[in-house]
Amino acid sequence: LRLQQIKKNLHLLLNVFLLGFWGIILLACRLYWMGNKPPNFSNSDNPAADCPCFLTRTLTFFFLPAMNVWLLLCPDMLSFDWSMDALPLLRSITDWRNLHTVTFYTSLLALVWFGLCLYPTKSKETNGKAHHVANGKSTNGHSCSSDYEHSTFYANSVQINGTNGTAKHYSSSLPTTESLVVFSLGLLAVPFIPATNLFFYVGFVVAERVLYIPSMGFCLLVAVGMRALYVRLRRKSFRTLVLVCSATLVLLFGIKTVLRNRDWQNEEMLYKSGISVNPAKAWGNLGNVLKNQGKVVEAEQAYRNALYYRRNMADMLYNLGLLLQENNRFSEALHYYKLAIGSRPTLASAYLNTGIVLMNQGRLEEAKRTFVTCADIPDENLKDPHAHKSSVTSCLYNLGKLLHEQGHQEEAISVYKEATQKMPRQFAPQSLYNMMGEAYMRLNKLTEAEHWYKESLRAKPDHIPAHLTYGKLLAMTGQKTEAEKFFLKAIELDPTKGNCYMHYGQFLLEESRLLEAAEMAEKAAQLDSEEFDVVFSAAHMLRQASLNDAAEKYYRQAANLRPNYPAALMNLGAILHLNGKLQEAEANYLRALQLKPDDTITQSNLRKLWNIMEKQGLRTMAP
Repeated sequence: LRLQQIKKNLHLLLNVFLLGFWGIILLACRLYWMGNKPPNFSNSDNPAADCPCFLTRTLTFFFLPAMNVWLLLCPDMLSFDWSMDALPLLRSITDWRNLHTVTFYTSLLALVWFGLCLYPTKSKETNGKAHHVANGKSTNGHSCSSDYEHSTFYANSVQINGTNGTAKHYSSSLPTTESLVVFSLGLLAVPFIPATNLFFYVGFVVAERVLYIPSMGFCLLVAVGMRALYVRLRRKSFRTLVLVCSATLVLLFGIKTVLRNRDWQNEEMLYKSGISVNPAKAWGNLGNVLKNQGKVVEAEQAYRNALYYRRNMADMLYNLGLLLQENNRFSEALHYYKLAIGSRPTLASAYLNTGIVLMNQGRLEEAKRTFVTCADIPDENLKDPHAHKSSVTSCLYNLGKLLHEQGHQEEAISVYKEATQKMPRQFAPQSLYNMMGEAYMRLNKLTEAEHWYKESLRAKPDHIPAHLTYGKLLAMTGQKTEAEKFFLKAIELDPTKGNCYMHYGQFLLEESRLLEAAEMAEKAAQLDSEEFDVVFSAAHMLRQASLNDAAEKYYRQAANLRPNYPAALMNLGAILHLNGKLQEAEANYLRALQLKPDDTITQSNLRKLWNIMEKQGLRTMAP
């Protein structure tokens, strides 16, 4: 028996050693992957960690375990997130919440004293051995203890007939109450230690998820206490009261579980349930949900409610700006993007959208400076470095596109190359490669252009812009049949995209297939009837195919889309001129000259028109 016990202990020690060894290995790997330093969190995740006052940090960190135990005792107020100001910092010794702290640690010390220091003799006498009785005699040298000890240590008795006909009684043994208390406290405390900010600061104030394992120790502790109370009470009525209280406790916690499960049915209900605890975070997340549901007005109000409680939340300022931008409220969006940058100067996505809004407003130099500033932000000590790198890459892409449109192709290519070096692995590079190909094609470096077009298609074989631009390159190099295949493939990939038909129509126009080109152009204009460039180009193609009535229709449509664009008015006047609608043509020519008085083509067309009108008696004198 002694040898078996030694083997059992050695096996137990070996298991403990293996668990500890692999735990250390996993911890070392985690630290290595984190760059041998603890993770970085924002100030709002754990406000106490960034508080400069030692007293505030100490009082708050001592209070947090008491708060977690209170959530186990009375989970009346729960939340998906306890960051920011969900729990105000304890800044003074006079804060009444310090009483909770004192009560908690006093109770904890009392339990530890009971488990480790009380009843040492009893613990030694009942160290896990079972009492074996043969022929009514005790075989281990110990007599049975009092009723309390018996009820505490023995679970049941099993009678087995021995080989000599005598009956042997085996009584199985349960751990002592003190041992159960120690085990429960260990299960309650040890898994919670990493969340106490003792070894390193964590990224939350309170997190209900870290109570999953400690709650098992807590439940066991409550059960042990109920059992000990039941055993000590002698009167049946008191014991019945204990059972009723236990059943009521289980019932109440079960009801609370059902009610809380309803909050977790969907995101909207969950975030609404957290408004009373953490209103800033809850309103912000609720705004995201409402936005995804298409409830724009409600989402905007939710974002503004979040900012009412916490004005410097960069993410919320950015989200509100994005919502306003998507609804074409560019000036307001720009205001909130700048506030987001002011709150967090490393928020690359805010720089990206600021630059895009500035481009839409025609403030190109400001947009350039914004993109350059974004590209220079270091990617160290960031909460989400991958998202940051993606935003920086997008900034460089837009900067290169802006330079490309301004004709600075060499600079654009340099910026694109920087983007390819900085882009993270998850970034989709097909648009970047395609734009690089376009820049090389503008420089007439067709070999390099073809390389990047192929890279774009390799990154995303169904990337429509690459099919269109590569088709143009093939047409330029005389590979007409291959070019047409790429144009048709683009149309096949998305038959609802008017731009595909327009590119194919331009190709057909260059091949002098005028009627086919006009057909493609009209199809493009029908699909993208709100896109000025598409409608205007379609009118041109129809005019070149001598389909003047159809051309007039789309010139009118283009002029309606941009009523103050001189070229649209001049071309509308020209087609009306050709179609014999002279007075209407004159009105459009004159309007175009008001907007651009020095346009020689419009002036020439107007003189020709007046000559015709004089011959027809529609005008008596030319100016």
